[in-house]
Amino acid sequence: MQVIIITGASEGIGAEMATQLAQTKGAAVALVLAARQVVKLEAVAAACLPHGTQVLCVPTDVSVRADCEALIARTLQHFGRIDTLINNAGVSAHALLQEVQAEHLDWYEDLMRVNLWGTIWCTHAALPHLKASRGRIVAVSSLAGLVGVPGRTAYCTSKFAMNGFMEALRTELQGDGVSVTMAYPGVVDTDIRRRGFNALGQPAGSSGLSEDKAMPVDVCVRKILQGTEQRQRDVLMSPTGYLSRWLKLIAPNWVDRMAWAALKKSDHQS
Repeated sequence: MQVIIITGASEGIGAEMATQLAQTKGAAVALVLAARQVVKLEAVAAACLPHGTQVLCVPTDVSVRADCEALIARTLQHFGRIDTLINNAGVSAHALLQEVQAEHLDWYEDLMRVNLWGTIWCTHAALPHLKASRGRIVAVSSLAGLVGVPGRTAYCTSKFAMNGFMEALRTELQGDGVSVTMAYPGVVDTDIRRRGFNALGQPAGSSGLSEDKAMPVDVCVRKILQGTEQRQRDVLMSPTGYLSRWLKLIAPNWVDRMAWAALKKSDHQS
């Protein structure tokens, strides 16, 4: 039985991961579901149990180091091992830096504690046990972790930092049999952007990005889980993802103009 931890498991990509794993793996996996919203977490667990999957719900705020360490400890206490850690918990944000007043700048730090430090703390606590199982580490990043996007200074910062941490960790683990997979979703059909921070550090209530071509969440998750199973280095979701990565190398100014044009288009639509 494979023991899989999923942070941010109460909704969106995390909830869909749990559901798909239960549907496809059944009793072959045990899921540890972590998030702050206990009621939603338990609803996800209830959807997984009929497939024969063992589920442990652990209320967790990944912005709190003690919660991250407790998540790993509870998993080991309950199941005795960890095979996969999926660092999925994340907060979005959309605001031009010039729109953020100095007295509201603290939410940049709050976002970093979730998107970066939550990943670091969970990974650090789980690492000895993942080495013992020759397991898998997954980080759900974003295309905004590959290309700077206007209006996303805080979010890009957190995802670029996560990428650097994971890439360096991958090299450290070359001889330990632990794979590190980075997933780079673009715009996915979830509520993450509507619940992310605005310039005041409050829930935005709207996306700030064009949603007309948003990827269905089940398609996104299927790609991530397939990449995890195959121990891929990177999971790019679409032609846009591949194109953005290479254009940034050969035509960076063009990428900047495309990103700004996309922002203006979304502003017009909203």
